[in-house]
Amino acid sequence: MFNFSEKVVMVSGASGNLGGAVARAFHQAGAKLVVPDRASGRMQSLFPQLSAQEHLLLENTDVTIPEDMQWLVGRALERFGRIDVLVNTIGGFRAGKPLHETSIKDWDFMMDLNARSIFNICQAVLPAMLEQQSGKIVNIGARPALAAGPNNAAYSASKSAVVRLTESMAEAYKHQGINVNAVLPSALVTETDLAQDPKAGVTPEQVALVIQFLCSQEANIIHGAAIPAYGSRF
Repeated sequence: MFNFSEKVVMVSGASGNLGGAVARAFHQAGAKLVVPDRASGRMQSLFPQLSAQEHLLLENTDVTIPEDMQWLVGRALERFGRIDVLVNTIGGFRAGKPLHETSIKDWDFMMDLNARSIFNICQAVLPAMLEQQSGKIVNIGARPALAAGPNNAAYSASKSAVVRLTESMAEAYKHQGINVNAVLPSALVTETDLAQDPKAGVTPEQVALVIQFLCSQEANIIHGAAIPAYGSRF
């Protein structure tokens, strides 16, 4: 459906269900991929179809460490000379307790994983996009970013921060050829789950298509959007 031939696409969080679907979708669309991972040896086993000659799989890189992200971007630019697309699927969920029982450790974990990670990697990538005067950035939020539940304060706040970061970047860079948007998925399910219950949620592959649209030329007019991808669940 989409053609990203000769485009360089960086996907954070590719070891997750959504990140994996996004990486595979861009690979099928012809993109050259830059895929960082905190672990060692995991990327090649998850993506055996990605050859080291055509793509860049970088292990032992932590998105919560600014220096790691600067190194990552440096390697990508050294290899490909540009970064056209950044998709931040990195993130996680930890909730279940009311605020007075939420530990500062859980608060910091959510803020680091869901918000600081995006701040770090965008800060590292943006100078290259500014020099190119072009680029697409898509961040992954969540429905609780817009309306928090009773026992997910840290998670909701961290995802809300993602939306506010997205809006601020979009306003700052929209006149310099850079689009920044966010997608807010509901619960991610398999195709089997969806066939059994159409209201179960959305599949990673469905969300990946929304992300690809936002990274395409057809979405050049969209800046600072937070696109709900809930399916028929809500």
